[in-house]
Amino acid sequence: MRYLITGGAGFIGSNLADHLADSHEITILDNLATGRQENIDHLKDHTNVTIINGSITDSDLMHNITEGMDGIFHQAAIPSVPRSVKDPITTNEANITGTLQLLVAAKENGVRKVVAASSSSVYGDTHILPKLESMPPNPLSPYAVTKLADEYYGRVFTELYGIQTVFLRYFNVFGPRQDPASEYAAVIPKFITCLLNNKSPTIYGDGEQTRDFTFIADVVQANRKAMESDATGVYNIACERRISLNELAETLMEITGSNQP
Repeated sequence: MRYLITGGAGFIGSNLADHLADSHEITILDNLATGRQENIDHLKDHTNVTIINGSITDSDLMHNITEGMDGIFHQAAIPSVPRSVKDPITTNEANITGTLQLLVAAKENGVRKVVAASSSSVYGDTHILPKLESMPPNPLSPYAVTKLADEYYGRVFTELYGIQTVFLRYFNVFGPRQDPASEYAAVIPKFITCLLNNKSPTIYGDGEQTRDFTFIADVVQANRKAMESDATGVYNIACERRISLNELAETLMEITGSNQP
């Protein structure tokens, strides 16, 4: 099969590319705004891999690059709540306009399926657990709004044009290639970096707030299974195990051998 991975030099996209490269023909698209070249350097000579530096907001590029594709894994985005608050217009252009450009190109070229990244942030700060796809969304940041808008566009393109679309609401993904120095990094790499440098991780509040952390390999499998099935719609991607930040810090202290309080 021929697949396009947008944001393929990013944390999730590059892990997905590794998983698919040996058994499928893949094209990686990334403008390296948030992705990292070193995440895909090992794939540049792979016979099944084509790497293109470009943006999903480029309509001509998107039309050309999606031609002949069987499916698209759409991971490209500006994945930052703080940046979206500071600059909502740029976030809107990348996350909504870019996704719309991709969907239009997919429609024009008869791509069978688009599997795209969404976010648990669309639920807002609701204390109702577990979070179910049937719950009303309550986005509290421009970033969350863009992800919800993408889901709606996907549903409309499925209903109007027959393109299968799946949007995966990721919950706190962690794993290899997640940059702890990045403004987009989640709590696990930040905690580990602090502990390895003999610093105490910063925990806001009483530390009893819980998260559902999801390992990158599970996210990759979810993307693959979504692509291979005929499923459409929105799906939560999580491990269904809640852990408090205090418990997380204690576990990481044991793993790293740190004696930080």
